Amino acid sequence: METAPLFDDIANGPAGGAAHWLRTTDGLRIRVGHWKKANAKGTVLIFPGRTEFIEKYGRAAKALHKRGLASVVIDWRGQGISDRMVANRAIGHVASFADFQHDVAALLAYANAQNLPKPYYLIAHSMGGCIGLRSLLNGLDVKAAMFSAPMWGIQMSVALRPIAWGLSAMSRQLGFDETLAPGQFEKPYVLRAAFEGNTLTNDRDMFETLGRQLRSYPDLGLGGPSLRWLNTSLREMHRLSALPSPTNIPCLTFLGSKEAIVDPARIHERMASWPDGQLRVIAGGQHEMMMDSPTFQAKIFDATVSHFLDTTHAKVIA
Repeated sequence: METAPLFDDIANGPAGGAAHWLRTTDGLRIRVGHWKKANAKGTVLIFPGRTEFIEKYGRAAKALHKRGLASVVIDWRGQGISDRMVANRAIGHVASFADFQHDVAALLAYANAQNLPKPYYLIAHSMGGCIGLRSLLNGLDVKAAMFSAPMWGIQMSVALRPIAWGLSAMSRQLGFDETLAPGQFEKPYVLRAAFEGNTLTNDRDMFETLGRQLRSYPDLGLGGPSLRWLNTSLREMHRLSALPSPTNIPCLTFLGSKEAIVDPARIHERMASWPDGQLRVIAGGQHEMMMDSPTFQAKIFDATVSHFLDTTHAKVIA
C-alpha cells in the first residue's frame, strides 16, 4: 500500500495520522487517511461533502479521538488529491453517482487492512449524506449513523428546477456535460466569498481556516459542479426519495435552521419515517455545523458520540 501525503500542518488532527493511495475496482487512484486511537471504542467512517478533502476533517477526528473513537476519511473521486475526472481540475465532475460506491468499497477494505477497530459508525455530511444513504441501503456495516445537512435534495426555486433537469439532461445528450453548471464558478467558495453573509459557518476563525487550507495547498481546491454532476445527483436523489429508510440503523441527523444549500424539506420527510431516527434542528446553524464555533462543535460531537455508543442500539439491531 503506497503512502500518500497527509498535510498535518493544516489538518490539526490527532497525532499519528496517515494516508495512503488506493486503487478502486474501476481503476481510479483515490486517497484515504486515518487517525487511530489506542483502545478505541470503534471507528467512524467519515463521508465528506462535495469539494471537501481529508484535512478538512482533522478537527472532527480530534473531537472523536477525544471521545474514544478512531476515524477514517476519504478524498472522493474528483476532489481532494484523488484522481480528478475532467481535464479542468477546478470543475467538480462524476460520471455517475453510483461510481462513488467503488470509493466506499475501497474505504472499507482500507479500514479492515489497517485493523481499525469495530464497530464502525458513519458520519456523512452534505453530498456524503447522499452517498452514505445509498451505502446504508446497500448494506454498509455500521452500528449507527449521523448525517450533517445531508444532500437528499438541493435548494432551488420551483421555477429553476425544470430548467436544471432539462439543461443537465440535454448536456449529456449533446456532449457538453463537463462544463460548469450555470451560476457556478471555478474558484472555490471560501476563496471568493466574504465571511459576512457566507452560507457555511457562523464562526469567523473556522471560515478563515478553511480559506488558509486551500491557500496552503491549492491542489485540494475545487470549484462548482459540472452539468453532468448536477444531472446524476438529481437522478440519485430522486431515486433515493422513493426508497424506505433502513430499518436496522439508528440515525441522528442535524439540520441548521439557516440551511441554504441542501433542501430541508427532504430531510424532514426522510427523518419523519426513519425507524429509530432523530432529527435535531439547530437554531442558528448553517451548512457546516461540525465546523462552527467550539461551543457549537462540542454539542454536535457530544450528541453524536452518545448516539453511537448508546447500548440500546444492540437491542434495536437484534
